[in-house]
Amino acid sequence: MSGRRNPAGAANLAARKTAANRYYSGPPSDHFDGTLFFNPDGQPPGRFADLLKWQLNGKRSKWPAANPSPFPQAKPAAKIEGAALEVTMVGHSTLLIQTAGMNILTDPVWSLRASPLSFAGPKRINPPGIAFADLPPIDLVLVSHNHYDHLDLATLKRLKAGHDPLVLIPLGNDAIIEAAVPGMRLSAHDWGDRVEVGNGVAVHVEPVHHWSARGARDRRMALWAGFVIETPDSKLYFAGDTGFHDGINYRLMAEKHGGFRFAILPIGAYEPRWFMAPQHQNPGEAVQGMTLCNAAFAAGCHRGTFQLTDEPIDEPARKLTEALEDQGIPKQRFRALRPGEVWTVPEIGRG
Repeated sequence: MSGRRNPAGAANLAARKTAANRYYSGPPSDHFDGTLFFNPDGQPPGRFADLLKWQLNGKRSKWPAANPSPFPQAKPAAKIEGAALEVTMVGHSTLLIQTAGMNILTDPVWSLRASPLSFAGPKRINPPGIAFADLPPIDLVLVSHNHYDHLDLATLKRLKAGHDPLVLIPLGNDAIIEAAVPGMRLSAHDWGDRVEVGNGVAVHVEPVHHWSARGARDRRMALWAGFVIETPDSKLYFAGDTGFHDGINYRLMAEKHGGFRFAILPIGAYEPRWFMAPQHQNPGEAVQGMTLCNAAFAAGCHRGTFQLTDEPIDEPARKLTEALEDQGIPKQRFRALRPGEVWTVPEIGRG
């Protein structure tokens, strides 16, 4: 599958847009129909009528206005060399991964709201687990898709100004970022692409079951993805945002990559199931996913910072513990990290 790398500016981006898809144009594939992306053998996002039915169901749990982490804001080392692996939770799906001399951020969001508006929309209820000024030099950013709780243009502007990292994104998302952050080093790719990023580290862009939109009129115009980070010593998996989809993509990851030292898997924003199940897995499904993809350790993300769905704030962590107990998996292997929490992940066989 071909990738689109390092666009040369607005002219190239404009040439790739069509009247039907303003972000991307390319040949049809098993997940692109020539106009829109889709999940093979999967389910599309709910209709507007379904959205209204959910929003008016009256079952939304009340979250606290503030829920500070018990951990202080972390101050990471400038660099972690070799096989050592240190992971710091910032919040929601933003984590700092430090290994092999590389500093990697996943879906970085430091903004107060996950919203196109500065005065409305989901508001963070705990500060980022790392103060932006305390970030080490960021080498690489992985952005899984363009929903506002994952692709935050304000944060990307700050990262461009202070760190100038390489940003790996699925197809079409370069058009969104380039328009807002000119000159950002972007590398846009299709599922199945492998990208060398330096220090003997490569990133694989992999399928997940989700969707994309920045507004009401750009649904599925940009691709969504997960990422496998391949270092000289191990493989790490960031699943981005995904529905369980009968475990299809987890099985594919095990078949393709063998297994993982560490995985970052979403465990929140899953209720009500009739609406959310195709796009957002629940904690029990995340535990199944950890087993299916052969991950030795995992961190749960996508919960506890922005209220997006109906479940109570403490439910994902509680249900994760229950699912681990049901499967006989030690709870220290799959942790629901809080902002500021730092995990020195053991090497496989030393946990």
